[in-house]
This record gives sequence, C-alpha cells and structure tokens, in this order.
Amino acid sequence: MNQKVALIAIHEIYGVNEHMQDIVTKFSSQHVDVFCPNLLQLNSHFHYNDEQKAYSHFIKNVGFQHGKEQVEEIITTLSKKYSCIGLIGFSVGATISWLCSKNPKVNFVISCYGSRIRDYSYMIPTCPTLLIFPETELNCSVSSLIATLQEQNNPFLHIHQFPGYHGFLDPYTAKYNGESTKQAYEMIDSFLQKNVTQQVY
Repeated sequence: MNQKVALIAIHEIYGVNEHMQDIVTKFSSQHVDVFCPNLLQLNSHFHYNDEQKAYSHFIKNVGFQHGKEQVEEIITTLSKKYSCIGLIGFSVGATISWLCSKNPKVNFVISCYGSRIRDYSYMIPTCPTLLIFPETELNCSVSSLIATLQEQNNPFLHIHQFPGYHGFLDPYTAKYNGESTKQAYEMIDSFLQKNVTQQVY
C-alpha cells in the first residue's frame, strides 16, 4: 500500500482549467499525489465569460449525484493503492466533496465555497471536513447556512469564513482576494498536516 496521500481535486463548472492545474501543482509533493478528474468529459474547459453555459452543461450532463458517483468510483480505485485519500473541491466540486464526506474510504474533505451544500445540509460528515466560505454569496445566506451546519455539533466539522466573494481563491477571476487566499491556504495547510496520516508528514 502506497504511503503517499491521494488528493482528489474536484473542479468548478468550468472544468479542468488553469486554476485547477495550479491546484494540482500547489498540492503535489513527495507526500501527496494529486488527481483532477475531468467530470465534464469534454476536450476543453469553459471560459469564465461562459458561466451560464458552463452551469447549464454541468447541471444537464453531470449534476451533483452523478458527480458524486464519478468521484466515488475514483476513490474506490485509488483505495486499492493508497492508504489515505482526501478531497479538495471548489464551488460545485466543493458540494460534491461534501456529498462524499461519509464515504468510509475518505480520510478528509476540504470544500471551498460550496454554496449548494445548503441543499444537503442534513449530511453529517464522518471524517475531518473543512468548509471554507466567503462572506458573500449571491444566491445564498452564508450566515444561515453556517448556523444550520453548526447545529450538528459535529467534532469532525470545521467551518471558516473569509472576506470576499464566491471564487475568491481563483487568481484568474475578478473575484480573487489575495489576502483571504493567503489566510485560507494557511488554514488548509494546517488542516492537512493535522489530519493526514501521520507517517506521511
């Protein structure tokens, strides 16, 4: 069994774009192998100015349940080789990560601005789960969602909010917030060091 960590990065509605390629590079190390599956199964990714088109394609051709099933197939495959598997998702990918947080083969979950988690707030993670939210979501009351999730009193669940808007970690968009990104990644790194299998750190 490989002592490395397998980290599955789950993309936004746009697919495997430059931001996701950067995520793969950022988290790849001698201890971590990063995988970024193309859930859209397209030869190219959507551009940010095609947001509505990208969202429609995701909902029609992938969706949250099928996205979860795709990721869980990958989890099953990787579990034959890796003793520690984690997920890091962004936007719709964050919600898919949340949906996988009860999978017994998953060791930890990191979800970044998964506003649609509000539709699945009844889920109770069974592994360490870090939720990162912005202060502002256009279609969601972040404070209400956080309050609902905190009612779980789940020791596995860690929730943090940073100044900015949905997508604030993505330097290729106008929503990027450099200071919040710095703080969020410091928190993610700390979370990883605390929760990843001890023998690899």
